Amino acid sequence: MEQIDGTVGRLQTEFERVALPQTANLLRFARRLTPQNSDAEDLVQETLLSAWRGFSKFQKGTDIRAWLFRILINAHHGRLRTLVVEPPMEQLEQQMAVAATSHTERLGIERALAALPPTQRAVLLLQAVEGFTCREISEILFVPIGTVMSRLSRAREAMRYQLLTIVRRYRVSSEAGTLARKTSLR
Repeated sequence: MEQIDGTVGRLQTEFERVALPQTANLLRFARRLTPQNSDAEDLVQETLLSAWRGFSKFQKGTDIRAWLFRILINAHHGRLRTLVVEPPMEQLEQQMAVAATSHTERLGIERALAALPPTQRAVLLLQAVEGFTCREISEILFVPIGTVMSRLSRAREAMRYQLLTIVRRYRVSSEAGTLARKTSLR
């Protein structure tokens, strides 16, 4: 019995040393995948639990970050199959309606991200936010590197278009508000 406890203790120590420091990165990514912070936290908890259960099979020397992100993405896809969630666009529109103008930029980016197809959003976030290379993303998502590069290119182009559209709308509404204030002062 002591040998089993010793083995579990070593595994736990190693897991805490290599996997737990990635929690903040996992949470940041999960927050971009899910509409609510509590869902993101649950997703990270589910990811770490799955990682702990399979940690004895983890090969030392391989990339722990890529392994954990792969587990997180699989868990997220599993949740999408079983849950009906409120479309992120509706939630962002509600947030935008009550948000102060100082948050317009941040919400614009969130809105543009939410408008991306999930496959493009995942690739863009893994590359731009988490700093993975195209090759690493390819391994995490189990897709060819050319597919990753294509999705990344399309995601960037879609973000440019979405953000440009939001900026134009904001300028028009800002100018209309300024004009209305000027005419009411006369």
